[in-house]
Amino acid sequence: MKATMKEVAELAGVGVGTVSRVVNGIKVKDSTLKKVEEAIRELNYQPDEYARGLKTNRSNIIALIIPTIWHPFFSEFAYHVEKELTKRRHKLFICNAEEDGQKEFEYLQMLEKNKVDGIIGITYSDIDQYVSSKLPFVSIDRHFSEKIPYVTSDNYGGGKLAAEVLMAKGATRFAYIGGTNQFENETVLRKVGFSETLQKHGLVVKKLDMLEPIDDLHGKIEKFLLANPDIDGIFTVNDFMATNVIKVSQALNRYAPEDYQIIGFDGLKSAVDQNYYVSTIAQPIELMAKESVELLMRVIDNNVEESRIVLPIRFEDGGTTKG
Repeated sequence: MKATMKEVAELAGVGVGTVSRVVNGIKVKDSTLKKVEEAIRELNYQPDEYARGLKTNRSNIIALIIPTIWHPFFSEFAYHVEKELTKRRHKLFICNAEEDGQKEFEYLQMLEKNKVDGIIGITYSDIDQYVSSKLPFVSIDRHFSEKIPYVTSDNYGGGKLAAEVLMAKGATRFAYIGGTNQFENETVLRKVGFSETLQKHGLVVKKLDMLEPIDDLHGKIEKFLLANPDIDGIFTVNDFMATNVIKVSQALNRYAPEDYQIIGFDGLKSAVDQNYYVSTIAQPIELMAKESVELLMRVIDNNVEESRIVLPIRFEDGGTTKG
């Protein structure tokens, strides 16, 4: 016979209301949570998701909008979001938008029709008119016109740190290489932090700043590098861009870190126990996911105080800078 919530409560030595809070992902004391979870496992208790949804008017499903599942940063972020939601007994619905504003709009419509309880969005499309403070929505790196809360890393500080590291490691001629989206987001602060820090030291920064979507990326990078052969310190908008710069440079018979040094941004690895792809300004991706989920839950419960959460960054050596 299927175990009941009452039986779980009796075995755990708590009230039915406490079990209900645990099942619905509402925070309780760690000691209480442990007892209830042990009772749930022992009795193999399975909540009635359908009945619970009708009672709470919630689906316990969260949507995550990402530009593409193929980018390592978005994939890793999605992994940690799903892991955090599982702890709260929520399911994740991944929306691979492929930078298509119409697809993102359709996902927002799902939210309005109560198909999902809320959305975490990494979006660079023209959806400002569809995102409002009435929708449970948390943005990553982008500040919308409405008072939509968002989570970001210290992008300006990351650019500043990249400049400081390259100077400390002996670079003297600098370049920034990146792409800029037509819709403003906080990643532009990486370029600003890098440039302003070097300018304060009287140093010039050459820039290759390409409007996204970028056509013939390798061709544009090659033309820039050939026009600036003396560059020995490069900072890129992300690790993905850094790997492309490295490929083009190798075709020009230039190798890091012997001929030049390069630092990306994100902190990407092929696996947890692997090395970084490149020397990088690492974002706390797992913490970013946790903070995003926690913030969204507070938005859903109408309990939001802060509208912007900024997380720390750090430098990690990935072999493309000198020791």
